Amino acid sequence: MGKMNRRSTKEKDANGHPSASKSKKVELGKKVTLLSGISVITGTIIGAGIFISPKGILQHSGSVGMSLIVWIACGVLSLFGALSYAELGTCIRKSGGHYTYLLEAFGPQVAFINLWANLVAIRPAGMAVISLAFGQYILEPLFTPCGVPPLAVKLVTAVGLTSVMVTNSMSVTWTARIQIVLTFCKLVALSLIIFPGLYYLFKGDSNNFENAFELNKVKISSLPLAFYSGMYAYAGWFYLNFVTEEIDHPERTVPLAICISMGIVMTCYVLINLAYYTVMTADELLSSESVAVTFANKVMGDLSLAVPVFVALSCYGSMNGCVLALSRTFLVASREGQLPDVYSMIHLRRNTPIPAVLILYPLTLLQLFVGDIYSLLNFMSFLRWLSIGVVVVGLIYLRYTQPDLPRPFKVPIFIPVVFSLTCFFMVFLSLYSDPINTGTGFAISLTGIPAYYIFIRFDCKPKWLKTTLDSINRTVQILLEVVPADQ
Repeated sequence: MGKMNRRSTKEKDANGHPSASKSKKVELGKKVTLLSGISVITGTIIGAGIFISPKGILQHSGSVGMSLIVWIACGVLSLFGALSYAELGTCIRKSGGHYTYLLEAFGPQVAFINLWANLVAIRPAGMAVISLAFGQYILEPLFTPCGVPPLAVKLVTAVGLTSVMVTNSMSVTWTARIQIVLTFCKLVALSLIIFPGLYYLFKGDSNNFENAFELNKVKISSLPLAFYSGMYAYAGWFYLNFVTEEIDHPERTVPLAICISMGIVMTCYVLINLAYYTVMTADELLSSESVAVTFANKVMGDLSLAVPVFVALSCYGSMNGCVLALSRTFLVASREGQLPDVYSMIHLRRNTPIPAVLILYPLTLLQLFVGDIYSLLNFMSFLRWLSIGVVVVGLIYLRYTQPDLPRPFKVPIFIPVVFSLTCFFMVFLSLYSDPINTGTGFAISLTGIPAYYIFIRFDCKPKWLKTTLDSINRTVQILLEVVPADQ
């Protein structure tokens, strides 16, 4: 789409030799270490999910005990998925995550359909969910005890999203450093909930756990939606694979970062839910718009205003990590010829993929103002877990089609089998549980098939449209000061 003539970024001096000031290689560097890798995964996972999902899981699981089982099961399943992606990340050392692995395993058509669904539906909706949670919590202290006006939430959310896009456009190094700081803020936010909750639990306040496993309200048809909420809270273990080319020693860093991060997250999530249920009844949790704020108001008194601030910073960290990772998918897709060339270009001085960073910005803003958190969550979860399930099937497929592919890290085959089957079970049963949102998501993904043949396979755009797209590409390249990365 929209191919351009690539220009050399090197200039010569008066003697015809490359200029020292101009011959610096323009590329994405190896700036992601083990610590920053852990912060990317942990900082992206621990965000809006743990403060949104408890309500959804309890609502669809039917009881306190069943909801805790769902939390643990989702943690184990996420670990299975993370280990599968660790193998993929060490044997296919290219950035791009899901898109790259589908391209390697099943070819350009399947990869493009996934790219299309991510571009028009999954990623804008996912970013909107995290961003709306940020807006809700950052305004809580200003409007307490009144409710926060929805329009104010969306306006502040738009400002927060814009600032994340600007940061990721300015510097990869500073983006990674900010992510480390925000990950610390997330752990502080969780500690402010976990320690008071466990204090009350050890004192003997366990009334809310009586009859915790009553099954009269449990509906099998609703469990996939409970798992959607839980898997959304754990989602993020795959984001390090989106920046593989920027990881220092990926064969060691990727598995270690994934395993350490999942251990931290699973422990925190189980403890924080025990804290919630120790202090709040099931009815109080279901009626709360901001679970963490309701908890803080009951336990912490005047200090309760600190909780929504740290929660907002936690959500901001997830936004930052998502943009850092997702932009690399679109960069790789452009490099493969499935997006306009400009999206694979790097800023001359900052070495950041500015066009790929900004690509989701317009659609995410649109989702902010037309959707609500829970409908967006179900809508994008269907597509996300369908594509991830197919990616892990690709791992199994590659085991048989490319047995000699170097695999520094290799998981037992039952792990990807169990994980992929669980993904497909959730996906197809959810068509029955929430046919409108999941059906809409499925229909949107199917539009990727004709789009592939129109834009990629046959490239049947008229000449005037190709000329216009080339002109737009060149204009954007000049305005953003971006050039092709040196291969």
